[in-house]
Amino acid sequence: MTATTVHARAGEMALTFTREFAAPAALVFRAHTEADLFARWMGPEGTTCRMDSFDARTGGAFRYTVVGRTATFTFFGAYHEVRQPDRIVHTWEFEGDPERPTLESLTLVDLPDGRCRLDGLSVYTSAEHCAEMLAFDETGAGIDENFTRLDGVLADLA
Repeated sequence: MTATTVHARAGEMALTFTREFAAPAALVFRAHTEADLFARWMGPEGTTCRMDSFDARTGGAFRYTVVGRTATFTFFGAYHEVRQPDRIVHTWEFEGDPERPTLESLTLVDLPDGRCRLDGLSVYTSAEHCAEMLAFDETGAGIDENFTRLDGVLADLA
């Protein structure tokens, strides 16, 4: 089964996304909060993720750079709530587009047969910022590519 991420507009300043994984919530949580696992799936296929700092706990922060053949993209943010095994709330910001942080909440829900669902909500600084992000990845292909890489990491851990 090929999983896809469902994403939708949620008002003028927010987007939601939902994805099911063939792994329990606790494992998907680990892949979001352990630096070595996170680096294996963050970024498009063919890129690497260099972890500059990664402290995935309430009050912690992160900074990482996605390195491609011709460009690099640095992101940073802060963790506002990290509650094992089902909730992460953090901000993230692209260094190339300063002063426009996104507040993102991730909720993991266990499903039957060792599966889980990730429900995400991204809240942007303005309606314009939200529209730009939606236009940038209107089909959800970008987030799907990351999550497909995450599927591979989860399969390795199972």
